[in-house]
Amino acid sequence: MTRIASIFLVLILALGCTNQKDDTTKPTIYTIGDSTVKNGQGDGAGGLWGWGDPLVQYFDTTKVNLENHALGGTSSRTFRDKGLWQPVLYKLKPGDYVLMQFGHNDSGAVNDTIRARGTIKGTGEESEEIDNLITGKHEIVHSYGWYMRQYIREAKEKGAIPVVMAPIPRNDWEEGKVPRNNNSYGGWAKTVAAEEGAFFIDLNEKMASEMENRGEENVTEVLFFSRDHTHTSAKGAVLAASLIVEGLKELDQCKLKNYLLEDPKISFPVKKKVFIIGDSTVANGNDSIVGWGRELWAFMDTTRIEVINKARGGRSSRTYIYEGLWDEVLQQLSAGDFLLIQFGHNDGGNIDKAKYRGSLPGMGNETQDILRNDSIPETVHTYGWYMGTYINQAKEKGVSVIVISMIPRNIWKDGKVERVDGSYGGWAKEAAGQNEAYFIDLNNVIADKYEKMGAEKVKAFFPGDHTHTNAVGAKFNAETLTEQIKNLRTCSLHRYLN
Repeated sequence: MTRIASIFLVLILALGCTNQKDDTTKPTIYTIGDSTVKNGQGDGAGGLWGWGDPLVQYFDTTKVNLENHALGGTSSRTFRDKGLWQPVLYKLKPGDYVLMQFGHNDSGAVNDTIRARGTIKGTGEESEEIDNLITGKHEIVHSYGWYMRQYIREAKEKGAIPVVMAPIPRNDWEEGKVPRNNNSYGGWAKTVAAEEGAFFIDLNEKMASEMENRGEENVTEVLFFSRDHTHTSAKGAVLAASLIVEGLKELDQCKLKNYLLEDPKISFPVKKKVFIIGDSTVANGNDSIVGWGRELWAFMDTTRIEVINKARGGRSSRTYIYEGLWDEVLQQLSAGDFLLIQFGHNDGGNIDKAKYRGSLPGMGNETQDILRNDSIPETVHTYGWYMGTYINQAKEKGVSVIVISMIPRNIWKDGKVERVDGSYGGWAKEAAGQNEAYFIDLNNVIADKYEKMGAEKVKAFFPGDHTHTNAVGAKFNAETLTEQIKNLRTCSLHRYLN
C-alpha cells in the first residue's frame, strides 16, 4: 500500500511539473513604466487608465502571457530604487519581452521632501550625489538615458527582448498642435534604444498625430478628461495600446507581432451597473416630464459603468413591489453593482382605494389587510418596511445600496421650500441607517439650492405642476446627486463619476 501511494505521489508530482513547464515555456510580455502605463490599481479609478491594461486584449494569451508591473508616480530612477524592477528581472527568461516607457516623472526634482524622483536630463554619464531628503539614504543620481540603458542591458543579459516607447503626449495644445517630446524624453529614449540595439516605438509621435487628426474638441473629454492632461481615459488607453500594436507590426525583426490576434475584440473596461428604482421624478419620462434618472448617465464614466433606470411613474415603495417590478430588478442584480432608491412622492396616496399605492406611514412593523377592487387581498406595510426590504434583498446579492430622499416639490412658504424631514425624508434616512445602506439627503440639498436661486428661476424647472421636472430640472437634480455621491468616500461609486 505504501509503495502504491508512493507511485501515485510521483505521478502527481510529474504531472504538476509538466504543467508548470508548459506554462513557463510561454513567453511573457512585461510592461514597466509610470501611471500612463498603469494608473492606480489598474481598475480605472477616477476614469483613468494606462495603456498597459487594454494591451492584453490584442494578444493571443494561449501563446503569450502579459504582466503589467508599471506603477504610478515612478520615474526611470525610482522604479529601480523602489525595488520594482528586481522582481521583473528575476523572472525574465530567454524569449520574454520588456515594454518600457518612462519620462513623465523624470523631469521632477532630483532631491526634495515631496517625491525626489527626478533624473539628470539627457543620455550622458554625468551623475549627482545626494542625501535623499525622503529616504535619508546617500544616493548617486544618473541621467534618464543611463537608467534606460540599465533596463535594456539587464533585460538582454537575461535573453529578453526590450522594446522602448517614447512617452505618450500630454493633452496640451498650441495653435491646434500637440507638442512632441522628440527633443526631450522621447528623443532620448530613441537615442538610447538605437545605441543599445533595442526596438523603439515612437508612441509620442503616433498618438500626437492621431490626436491632431481628431481635433482638440474630439480629444478632450474623450481620450483625456479636461481635469487631467496627462492620464488617459479608457478610450485614450485603448488608442495608445492600438498604436503600440501598430508599431510592433512595423518592426521587421520583432517577433512579438507573431502573438497578436488577427481580429481582436476590444471590450474595455468591464462595466459595473447602476440600477435606479423610484417614481416619475426619477423615471425617464417623455419630452416634457423628465426624471433625474434619465440624466444621471451624463455624470458617469459610461466606459466603465452602465446606468439602468428602472424607475416607473406613478409607483410607490409599495406598488413597485406589488406589481413585480422589484422582482425583475432583483433578478438582474449582481455582486459589485449599485442600487439607487428614491420613493415617497406617491406613498401618501390611498391605502385601500384606487390607485392602491399608499403605504403605512413610519418605520414600524404594523400592517393593514385590505381587499382591492379586483377582490385580491393585500397586506400593506409601512414605508420603512418596504424600503428595508429593498435594501436587505439587494445587499444579500452583494450590491451597494444608496437611499435617496425624494426631490422637493415646487411648493414655497415664506420664501422657503417645503421639506420632508418629518415624513418620507426622515424615514428614508432612518431606513438607510437601520439597514446599513448609504444615504443622500437630496431633498434638503436641492431645497437649499432652490432657495438660493429663488422661486422665479426654479419655476422654469416645473412645466406643468409642482412635482415633475423638465429636462433642465432633471439634469440639475442629477448633477446635484452626483455632487453628493462624491462625498460618499466609502462607497466606490464615487470612483465612476466623470
